Amino acid sequence: MSRIAATFAALRARGRKALIPYITVGDPYADATPQIMHGLAAGGADIIELGVPFSDPMADGPVIQKAAERALARGIGMAQVLAAVREFRETDAKTPIVLMGYANPVERYDQKHGSGAFAAAAAQAGVDGVLVVDYPPEECGAFAAQLRAQALDPIFLLAPTSTDARMQEVGRLASGYVYYVSLKGVTGAGHLDTAGVARMLPRIRRHVSVPVGVGFGIRDAASACAVAEAADAVVIGTRLVQVLETEPRENVAAAGQAFIAGIRRALDAMNEGVRA
Repeated sequence: MSRIAATFAALRARGRKALIPYITVGDPYADATPQIMHGLAAGGADIIELGVPFSDPMADGPVIQKAAERALARGIGMAQVLAAVREFRETDAKTPIVLMGYANPVERYDQKHGSGAFAAAAAQAGVDGVLVVDYPPEECGAFAAQLRAQALDPIFLLAPTSTDARMQEVGRLASGYVYYVSLKGVTGAGHLDTAGVARMLPRIRRHVSVPVGVGFGIRDAASACAVAEAADAVVIGTRLVQVLETEPRENVAAAGQAFIAGIRRALDAMNEGVRA
C-alpha cells in the first residue's frame, strides 16, 4: 500500500478528512522549502503538494504565477525540487509528497536524463504521487505506466465540465486520489460553489474508486469545512502562498504551521460534530 493510500485509510478509520496544503518549491525563499514542509506536517497536513515552478502555469492565478516566477528567478528547477524532497525525507518518512506541475519540466528532465528518468528520480527522492496539469488521461497512459512502475501514484484533475467519459478514463488510470477543481477558473478565484461540489462528487464517485480531494477557491477554515462535508480531502494553496510570501525567513515555517493548524482544528471539530 502506498503512503497516500495508507494515509487515506488511516484517516477514514478515524472519521477524518485529509488536509492537503500546496506550496511552490523555492518560494518565498530558495532554501526554505524543506523547513516549510516540516511546519506544514507539524500543523496537521496529511499530504503535501509541491508546485514545480514553470514559466507558463496556465491553470494558476496571479498569486501562484508570481510564486513560480520568483522561484524561477532564484534558479529553482526540477533538480532543486527533488533535492528539497530528499532533504525533507531525511527526517520525515511518513508524510506523502505529491509533485504538481506541468508537462514541460517533466519532459525536459527526461530529454536530459533519458526516458523514464523523471519517474525514477522522483521515486528515489521520496515522492509519492505526481499530478501533471496538462497531461489528460487519454494521452498519458505511457507516463502513468512509468509512474506505477516506480510505485508512484498518477493523480489527475477533474473539473465541473468533465464528461462521464473523462471521469471513466481518470478512474481507469488514477491512484492515490483525484483532484476535483471546484470552479471554472484558475487557482485563487473567490467564487467557491460548495453546493455545486456537493452535487458533483457523487457523480465522480460513480466512476472513480480513489478518494476525491477538492481545491481551487478554498481560503479559510469556513470554506474548508464546507467542502469537507462532501469531499475526502481539502486542498488549499493560494491563500497559504499569500501567507508565506509576507513572512521573514526566520518565521516562514512557523507561519505555515500556524495557518494549517487552524484549518486542521476546524476540520477535526467538524468531524466531531461541533462546528468550529
